Amino acid sequence: MSTSQPTERTILFSYLALAAGVICMGFSGIFVKWANAPGPVTGFYRMIIVVLLLAGPFWRRVRRRPQPGASWWSRFPRSATRIALLSGLFFACDLTLWNTGILLSGATNPTLMGNTSPLWVGIGAYFLFREKLGRHFWLGLGLALAGAVLILGLDALRGFSLGLGTSLGLFAGMFYGAYFLATQRSRQTLDSLTAFWLAAASSTVVLLLFCLVARLPLLGYSMKSYLSFLGLGLIVHGLGQFAFSYALGYLPASLVSPAGLGQPIVTALLAVPLLGETITRGQIVGGLAVLTGIYIVHRSRQRPRRSAALARG
Repeated sequence: MSTSQPTERTILFSYLALAAGVICMGFSGIFVKWANAPGPVTGFYRMIIVVLLLAGPFWRRVRRRPQPGASWWSRFPRSATRIALLSGLFFACDLTLWNTGILLSGATNPTLMGNTSPLWVGIGAYFLFREKLGRHFWLGLGLALAGAVLILGLDALRGFSLGLGTSLGLFAGMFYGAYFLATQRSRQTLDSLTAFWLAAASSTVVLLLFCLVARLPLLGYSMKSYLSFLGLGLIVHGLGQFAFSYALGYLPASLVSPAGLGQPIVTALLAVPLLGETITRGQIVGGLAVLTGIYIVHRSRQRPRRSAALARG
């Protein structure tokens, strides 16, 4: 949060930005469904738009020499750069699984499962960084997983493709958690723009390779598909992430980060009129369990220092 005392108007604008960010990200699953293209293809177009948008600012940042006589290559410490590129691989896998899951079972459940990433971040921090986790973390984890099992079971009973799509969303959440952990590590050395752009560029290349290996066409889609690609790149990844970053500058991370849990709720509400999806009582019960569990996990790992908002888009 900003060290200078923000005005009431700034605080109000920050809350509005936070709400706008949640709504923008809530459209993510809607755009993926509207695109109606293979998961890696949708992910590729989304990321290449982001890479091109930030290419100018990234290049200007790189050309600034950190000190007289230093090469611009010094902006890229080898270890941190490798980790940033690795995080891009994780994000490419996340998008591929999540996009494919939405095509199979709709926008609501895969988006909810994709937002379980805080659970996997906590588990990863426990095993990789020996971070101590209190009983509230495990309570939240158990509650969220119980809700996930309920939703997965209900979808499996309704049809194989529905269960598979929801399962892919859960695996996507794991990869997004890995992306977040890797990004945190690369940010210990790299500035935010450099780390983000390197990860985005890496994701773009990996997604392109996925498309080529699977022989998925990159052209020949409808105008609705291309407009949906633009929506994912500009509205979701551009405006949505920017709004969250702006809010983090003036509001405590303990408020901004859990606000990301509003994304699957917005997606579910939008999916009813825009995609014709229905929400059952079982989904509501399971969804509430998942979101409550994730919130408990958020609170259990809350720290006084500023942290990034763990909101997927």
